Order: sequence, then C-alpha cells, then structure tokens
Amino acid sequence: MTATDNRETRLGLMAAFGAFSVWGLTPIYFKELGQVAASEIIAHRVVWAVLVLIGVLALRHREHLVARLAIRRSTFLALALSGLLIVINWLVFVYAVNTDRVLSTSLGYFINPLVSVVMGLLFFRERLSPIQVIAVLIAAAGTLYMAIGVGQFPWIAMGLAFSFALYAVVRKLVDVGPMVGLFWETLLMAPLALGWLVWLNSQGLLGFAQVDRSQQWLLAGTGLITVIPLLLFAAGVRRLALSTIGLMQYLAPTVTFLLAVFVYSEPFTIDHAVTFACIWTALVLFSWSGWHQRRRARIPV
Repeated sequence: MTATDNRETRLGLMAAFGAFSVWGLTPIYFKELGQVAASEIIAHRVVWAVLVLIGVLALRHREHLVARLAIRRSTFLALALSGLLIVINWLVFVYAVNTDRVLSTSLGYFINPLVSVVMGLLFFRERLSPIQVIAVLIAAAGTLYMAIGVGQFPWIAMGLAFSFALYAVVRKLVDVGPMVGLFWETLLMAPLALGWLVWLNSQGLLGFAQVDRSQQWLLAGTGLITVIPLLLFAAGVRRLALSTIGLMQYLAPTVTFLLAVFVYSEPFTIDHAVTFACIWTALVLFSWSGWHQRRRARIPV
C-alpha cells in the first residue's frame, strides 16, 4: 500500500468515525430542544436541511447545479415515499429522545441491520446463510422477550428499525446520489413541514416563537446536524471498504447506548440485558457470516 493509499485510508477512517460519532451523540443535541414538540423539531429539520443542502450542492457543482439536481419524473414518487419514511424515522427518534427513551433508539439501530437482511430477502430475493437465519431468529427472540418482559411492544425500537430499513429499500431502487436524494426528499416534504409550522403559529403553539435565542439557533442548526454527518459518511464510503463501514456502523448505537445508561441514567433492567445480549449475539454471528462469505469469495477456485 502506497503512502497515498495510507493517507486516503486514514482520512476515510476519520471521516467515517466522525459521521458515526455525530449520529451517536445526536441525542445530546435534541435533548436541548426538549421544550419544543417533536413534530415541530422535525418540521424545522426538513426546512433547514433543504437550505443547507442547496448551499452544499451549489458549492460542489456550481454552474452544473441544475443538471446535477435533474431527476427523472418516475423517481419523484419513490423519493416522496423515501422522504416520508425518513421523516417518520426522525420523528420517532426525536420523540424517543425527548421522552427519555434514548435506550430504545439504541436498540432500534442495533436491530436495523438485521431487519435490512429480512428486507433484502423479501424484496430482492437475497439469500441468507444458515448462520444469518439463526442470527435473525435470535434477534427476533430477544425482541419478543422484551415485549413479554416489559409488557409492551418495543414500538420505538421497531419503528426506527423498520422505517429506516424500508427507507433503504426504496433508495436502493432509485439511482440517485445520497446528497441529491436527500435534497429531493426534504424538498418534497418541505410543503408539509412549512404548512405544519404555519398552523402551529396560527394556534399560538409555535415553539420557535417561545424559546430563547440559543434554542432558536439550535432549531436552525438541525439542518447542519442532518447534513454534516452525511458529508462525512460519503467521504468515508469513498475511501474505505464496505466491510469496514459495515463494522463501524455499530459505533453510533453503541455511543447512544452509553449515553442512555451512563449519562441519562435510564433504567437498564434484566429484560434489557437479555434483549441486548440477543441482539449483540445476532450481530456478531451476522458479521462473522458476512466476513466468512467475502473471504471465501476472494479465494480462487
């Protein structure tokens, strides 16, 4: 490996580490907006993300911006659907954070890769190895145990996992880059977001008008907190193997888990311990199976 390759790998690791760290630490940001309703926070996030994205895309593509943003008519509906799914994901996440259920968000994002495997099986007829089937069954058993032990279906964790997995399915079917795709997704959701903010204001319920200046800046900053980790992630993906990215994706829910238990002191019961143990075991099996399959594929016959 050349010095240039080493430098690119280091830059990729730093960028990916930065992206997953920001995602993992995001609850801290939204905790500061606890006085504002989750629905309003997401409306702001959509609107400000559109503005930040158009700025970033304009800087990156300049005179080619219009051509870069051009998409086929057939993709509008798909991007509207993926936009709705990502907004639902954001809404569930912020609601969970602001109702002191950060641990549930961590569980959801640990489950997500396994749900994505099931989606691949259902929508793309991807095959599962026997080990991967066992991993999915262990994860399902852990989730069922949580539902029985707590006496309530873990809808926040499952909502996050399934909304993001379905989002990934839709985006896999649309040949649009991550930045351009997110721009159109948020742009298509922007009328709903603006309409909601206008309605809140007409009812005297607009949090933006009632919080102090620092929180107003935080609401405006939701656009940056959305786009910055995506830029870092894109930089990491360009420089690293997908297997490396796949392993690093567990950094974000791990950071969130540590925040929930050791910073926010959320209850971590025996039911949580059993469920997380099942999910972590399933992820180890799943990761090992994927690594083994890639290793076999590289060995010449």
